[in-house]
This record gives sequence, structure tokens and C-alpha cells, in this order.
Amino acid sequence: MASESTSIPSVAAPLVVGLAGFGTIGSGLARLVAENNDMIRRRVGRDIVIKRVLVRDMHKARAVALPDTAQLTINATDLTDDPEIDALVELIGGIDNARALIERALERGKHIVTANKALLAEEGTALFLKAAQTGRILRYEASVAGAIPIVQTLKESLNGNRIATLMGILNGTSNYILSEMAANSLDFEVALRQAQELGYAEADPTLDIDGHDAAHKLILLIRLAYGVHYPYVALPIRGIRGISYKDIVLAKEFGCTIKLIAQVRECTDESRGRGGVPCLEAGVFPALVRDSYLLAAVSGVYNAVRIEADAAGLLFFHGRGAGALPTAGAVLSDLLAVARNERQNNTGFSDTELPQAGIVPPREWRSCCYARLTVRDRPGVLRDIAGCMAADGISVARMQQKSDDGRGLVPLVFMTHETSAGAMDNVLRRMEDANLLSEPAVCYRVL
Repeated sequence: MASESTSIPSVAAPLVVGLAGFGTIGSGLARLVAENNDMIRRRVGRDIVIKRVLVRDMHKARAVALPDTAQLTINATDLTDDPEIDALVELIGGIDNARALIERALERGKHIVTANKALLAEEGTALFLKAAQTGRILRYEASVAGAIPIVQTLKESLNGNRIATLMGILNGTSNYILSEMAANSLDFEVALRQAQELGYAEADPTLDIDGHDAAHKLILLIRLAYGVHYPYVALPIRGIRGISYKDIVLAKEFGCTIKLIAQVRECTDESRGRGGVPCLEAGVFPALVRDSYLLAAVSGVYNAVRIEADAAGLLFFHGRGAGALPTAGAVLSDLLAVARNERQNNTGFSDTELPQAGIVPPREWRSCCYARLTVRDRPGVLRDIAGCMAADGISVARMQQKSDDGRGLVPLVFMTHETSAGAMDNVLRRMEDANLLSEPAVCYRVL
């Protein structure tokens, strides 16, 4: 006769949680805690109990029921100053209010779990220092790439590796727009409106399409991969606003796909190093990704991260970068670690204060480049363009000349051999000064 199934008893006092924010992710977390309580107890030997939930409007109708154990409040101190609360989950977003909430909670002995990439990218240095001084755990898996466990991978699984290069698609909204443009022959503005109608893009999409969301996430990954602070204000950022469908089509002819890429790689030039601190080339930018890369096939709202490490080699991570349950699952994973009292370094490094990264100036970045020039259809124009390129030592790997557009203008499209960004800027400026270009040139890196 089959034995009756029995739930596994809790063997320790519950982890009592104060939850700041009950929107998409907060309500998803409450749902997972309720649905997976037996699994939680098996994994950590104790329950997770949400005691208080901080909201802006206590009377708002909510799609997910509040846990039976929880009380709504509009007062942040009900979370930070309650001696029974062990951990604060911050999901309110923004900078100033979230920072004040976390600082007060740390001062009152609470552990922290947050999904706030903007706060940690721009103010993280002070918060990590405060967490170290107070001996508290500060975890943030949900702040980068949703369900992809990239934070813990860099902090733990790859902590014996030197990371040569990390690049990724870290913003689902931008990736959705570019994917729709490519798949359905849409202009940028049409694809953006479609993303907004489907709820993938905000009414004000600036953070997504101008690259700032991906940049915040990249700052956190740099900290984890290299153990340095890379100031957010120093990071070069270029988004996808205004990308033309023409270039998406032409990229395909070169065997490439245009993606918004967040990338960091360590410069191996020993003359740049100082005291063992890595010198990094990092930024967010649209790029032509060769179709041989798995990143080129990442479509829709999905995220992906590609890592090259000295011991592990090439690794690729792919999954949902946002959404209620994918992100809430990452938050819950952090809470389970807090429940186990896992006190590994919050940054992944033993230093209380991380050194500032060495920064490779953007003009010194090296890559192949794609350029689209619009020129007058007249004798000698190719000779003049070749002369401009030769002056900076740039050679062409492939070139296409398209037919006259009916206005006497001809698109010239070419891909260079590896060169520096500074040399490419010089060439395009020289062409402008010589009145060779009838329209502004379009230029992207090629990965």
C-alpha cells in the first residue's frame, strides 16, 4: 500500500520578510512563496513569511491576493524598524527613495534583496560598503537579465576564472524592436509603437531604447567579473533610436544581425595595467553581430550573455529577461540564500572597497566596422573615398554599391578590416569636410 505523502516540517524559525512594492515582480514573488512553500522548506529547512508589504495605495485593486500573513502599509518604517523582519525585499525602483529605504534597513540589521539595477549601478559602491560594515547580506540576482542566473554564475561558479570578454543582449524591449524590424520589415517607429501596445515598452521608452537600462546592468556585471568599480557616468552608451530598416537589410547581406550589445573586455596590453587593476574596454552600442554567433539568433524579449573565460572557455546563457515570474524567481532564489545565511562577499570579492577600473578610451576601441555612405553618382567619388580611408590606414574587407535612388544619389556600403574607432571617426569627418557625403554616414561596430 502506498504511503501517505507528508509535508516536511520546518526545522528553524521562519525568515520574516518585509516586501517593498507589490507590482508585477512583488505580486509574482508572493505567488511563488505561496505555491512553492513545501519546496522552500525542503531546500532551506525553514519557511519564508511575508509580514509587511509597502505600497503607495492601500485601496488599489490587486490581481494577486496578499499573503494571509501580510499587512499592507504606506509607511516605510513599518518595514525597516520592525524587529521581527529579517530581510527587506526592495522592488520599488528608482534611486533616492530606494537608497534611503535600503540604508535604513541595513542600519537596523536587515538583510537586503533587490532588483534595482539603476540604484546599484549608480549608487552601489556606498551600499555595498554599508552592507559590509553592518555585516549584512545584499543580493541582487534579479537586477540583471531576469531569470538568467548570471550574477551568481560570475560570483561563484566562475570565480576561479579570468574573464576575457563578456557581451550580452540585456534589454528585452530593444531586442524585441530590432527583431520585429528584421522579421516584418518594419521601420523603427512602427516597431516601437507595437512594443508599447503589447506592454513591452513604457510610454516613455527612453531608458530602454537609448541604452541606459542595458548600461546599468553592464556596470553590475563588470563589478562581478573584474572586481572593480566602473563609474556609470564614464560608460559610453549609444542606443537604437533611429536605426534604419535599410541597415538591418544590408547587415543580412553581410551575414550579420543588428543587436543592442553591452560588452566589456579586458585589455591585455601590459602597459595599461596599474597595480593589477584591470583596464577595460566597455560600453553599450548597436552592432552587427555575425550570424555565426548565438547572440545573433536571440529574438523577441529574450536576454542572453556570452562569456569567454580562461578556464571555462566559451559559455552562453539565454532566457527570459523580464516578467513577473522569471524575475520573481530570481528574487526568491536570493531569499533562499539569505534563509541559509550564505554570507559570501556581496560583490564577489574580498575587498571592502573595490578599486576603480582602468578605462580604455572609446577612440582606441578596435573592431571591424560597417559603414553606409550616401554619395553623388559622379566620376572619381570612389577614388576620393579610398583616399580618405588610406590616410588613416583603413582597408576595406567587402564593399557593395547599390543602384541610384532616383535622385542621383548612390549608397556605398562597406565592411572594414579591424581598425580603431578613432581612425573610423577621422575618416568619416574627412569625407564630410570634403563634401563627399550627401547624407550623414551610418557606422556600427562589427562583432
